[in-house]
Amino acid sequence: MPFYEILSLTLMASFIVCLFLGFPVAWLLAGVSVLFTALAITLTTQFGMDTFLLTSWVKFSGIIDRFDAIMSNWVLVSLPMFVYMGLMLDRSGVADVMMRNFVKVFGGIRGGLGLTVIVIGILLAASTGIVGASVVLLAMLAMPILLQHNYSKPIASGLVAASGTLGILIPPSIMLVLMADQVSTSVGDLFMGALIPGLLLGTLYMVYVVAVGFIRPDIVPPRPANAEKLTLAQVGVAFLSTLPTFGLILLVLGSIFFGIATPTEASGLGAAGAMVLAAINRKLSWQVIRQVGVETTLTTSFIFAIFIGATVFAYVLRMIGGDELITEFFKGTGLGPTGLVLLVLAVVFVAGFFLDWFEIVLIILPLLAPVIKLNGTDMTWFLILIALMLQTSFLTPPVGFSLFYLKGVVPAGVTIRDIYIGIIPFVLLQMAMVALCLLFPQIILWLPQQMYGAPGG
Repeated sequence: MPFYEILSLTLMASFIVCLFLGFPVAWLLAGVSVLFTALAITLTTQFGMDTFLLTSWVKFSGIIDRFDAIMSNWVLVSLPMFVYMGLMLDRSGVADVMMRNFVKVFGGIRGGLGLTVIVIGILLAASTGIVGASVVLLAMLAMPILLQHNYSKPIASGLVAASGTLGILIPPSIMLVLMADQVSTSVGDLFMGALIPGLLLGTLYMVYVVAVGFIRPDIVPPRPANAEKLTLAQVGVAFLSTLPTFGLILLVLGSIFFGIATPTEASGLGAAGAMVLAAINRKLSWQVIRQVGVETTLTTSFIFAIFIGATVFAYVLRMIGGDELITEFFKGTGLGPTGLVLLVLAVVFVAGFFLDWFEIVLIILPLLAPVIKLNGTDMTWFLILIALMLQTSFLTPPVGFSLFYLKGVVPAGVTIRDIYIGIIPFVLLQMAMVALCLLFPQIILWLPQQMYGAPGG
């Protein structure tokens, strides 16, 4: 085995081992990379090994050009604005109003409370794009109601956790923004490509809940016999309560889809719209503005710290021959384009058990995407498949962040075992959605083709 391959594999193995030891991922990525840079330079200068491109610290300083590219990328400016929009909407009170009204409308349907959670989850996904905020908000609003109406603890937990993860797929999604930047593709194409799969996945959740309501009424109870009858006025009020959220969705996504604004400009409109909704609901104050600003700064700093660390890691890995190693490995499998896509999806699925989506998008995706692109695979289709698969990373232990968010706010008596059992059918539904998009690529590609022509393959 050539020495550059040994060094590349050692770099990747060192990162994984140190990650499990609990080191902060951003510092770990940069720190391990600098250590292996020193090792590569030492091997070159002291022992005459010339198999690396990284032969001096001057070569390593080329990373500064990549930092310049990150800081001058206007697409990334949208990240803090989308984060701010989601956090402000979380405090605006619109979700609480929708939940109370939707419970009255859907409560009479078998599995209706579950449908309410999913519908609110879809609306939050399309207006916040932040999984943590969606899961916590849904848990606080819906879990007490579901348990009060005798929904089983696992089904209630699975509903809330899975519905909250829709925010990572349905645009505007910060994950899709990062994906577009890492693979140099259109944010608009990814937003359009993710919309139908995201809504279809929500629909699969609904079908599952209704089916369970008929098959197992003991865990998804029917409407109580003494429940009040629904009036036309209640339906009207419930419909009107969705208009502010739909207005914000139209403001953000509509302006992007119809070419009125760039994603960066639309993110600013969304942030301003969320503040307007908070003001209308009398939830806006200087204290709220300050809290949201601080949380936005912390979240954005966390994202960009990993971003910078991942950039250093990817640069060093490439300079010591890691990209060549990965390319040769995938070529050596003898798989065709579809087989390679399946292999990459399998790698992402397994990685999701141990890594956050940040690490997968910023480290693994830039290494694997060029191999896929060389085979002529449409990148919009491929990236949305990855996004669908990454949803499972929020629900699969031991690093499923939605499970941690949920456990922190569920009512007393709901155990981690209940949560783990509850998410199993929803992970299977997510995998089913991946399979559907593999078999029928137009689920992803139809909308981008209608709006922009053939997406940038």
